[in-house]
Amino acid sequence: MSDLYSDMADTDFSRARLREIFSRIGGFLMPGQRRLLGFDEVKAVIKPGAEAYRGIIPVSLKLIVGSEGRYSDFARGFLPKHEFLRLRWVRVDLARYRDISLPPIRLYELGGAYFVRDGNHRVSVASLQGIEEIDAEVISLGSEVRIHPKMTIDDLTQAVIGYEKEQFYLNTDFGWITGDPGIDFSAPGRYDEIMEHILVHKYYINQESRIEISLHDAISSWYDSVYKPIADTIRAEHLASRFPGRTPGDLYAYIVKHWDQLKRKYGIHLPADVAVRDFSLRYGKNLWQQIHDFFSPRGD
Repeated sequence: MSDLYSDMADTDFSRARLREIFSRIGGFLMPGQRRLLGFDEVKAVIKPGAEAYRGIIPVSLKLIVGSEGRYSDFARGFLPKHEFLRLRWVRVDLARYRDISLPPIRLYELGGAYFVRDGNHRVSVASLQGIEEIDAEVISLGSEVRIHPKMTIDDLTQAVIGYEKEQFYLNTDFGWITGDPGIDFSAPGRYDEIMEHILVHKYYINQESRIEISLHDAISSWYDSVYKPIADTIRAEHLASRFPGRTPGDLYAYIVKHWDQLKRKYGIHLPADVAVRDFSLRYGKNLWQQIHDFFSPRGD
């Protein structure tokens, strides 16, 4: 009987590998939809809050979307991607056939989704067998951004940026003060940089004033005297075409840093438009460079 169970477990793994191969063929145009999320890369995007121990609870397998350490070994649905996983996978499946109880898996919960700390093979076996829930020891991390099961890391990045933008505009009345419908970025954390720029601008204005200006006035002054002149030059110089995938907001943030470096290097205050053009010449891609990059082979 034990040999029969071993053969059945081995066949299960072959079936799981075949599903992974078919999913790879069917999803070759969107590889990001197939890969598990890496817990560390998700944390780097979300920057979660405090941890809370939730104990051992049943968790839906559909909500387990990633892994702390083995995300490159399994595809979405925890389908095994490599033959070297067979031995351990079969042992876990064999324990199921023999009614041997295994300890609960260990998970992190973040934004409503779960990431495996320990138990990747057990999740994989349970998924293949169509089991809906699995017992898990869970530690939750605080997050205001929700992670949906089909999200890729790019989707998650956009969700975080959207949340940061919403909070920035809500907390500062930025849109109402400036009339600007949206300064957009391609990476998280930029709205904090903008807030820092505004506060530094406010500080310098206050050095020359007997009365401290309000944040409202500081935002208006920063927008009119700092951001808008640079943004206007970015548009006039068509810089977006030289920096594919970057927004005017991104370019503003880069240019301000470059402008500061030029001031430090030459010891003089250069006009903003000079900094914009210098940045474009140093770091921008022309059309032929973009075409070359597009057709150049990329790694996985």
